[in-house]
Amino acid sequence: QVQLLESGGGLVQAGGSLRLSCAASGRTFNNYRMGWFRQAPGKEREFVAAISWGGDTTYYADSVKGRFTISRDNAKNTVYLQMNSLKPEDTAVYRCAAAAMIATMINGMGYWGKGTLVTVSS
Repeated sequence: QVQLLESGGGLVQAGGSLRLSCAASGRTFNNYRMGWFRQAPGKEREFVAAISWGGDTTYYADSVKGRFTISRDNAKNTVYLQMNSLKPEDTAVYRCAAAAMIATMINGMGYWGKGTLVTVSS
């Protein structure tokens, strides 16, 4: 079992920045690929970003590429999402996920946190 707890959400003006954190506990953190997903009201869950075990490979949705950066600190069992140049359309509940394969997360499986709300005002 892996437990995931997100933090760092809040209200920010358009153009601003936030950094989300996801602290993991339980099984060995660096055995898992980690990802961030988001879900806006009335919309489907959307992939945001993912990172490999060692942190050397990252993946981004086109909608956030160049604005968001995913990183991980395996010594702290934590994955981060630095979000810059935020837009109102980035408003959503952001959840982190852990799985052996990124495809597993995209299919809604693996381990999931409960999420943190990000609201971007215009």
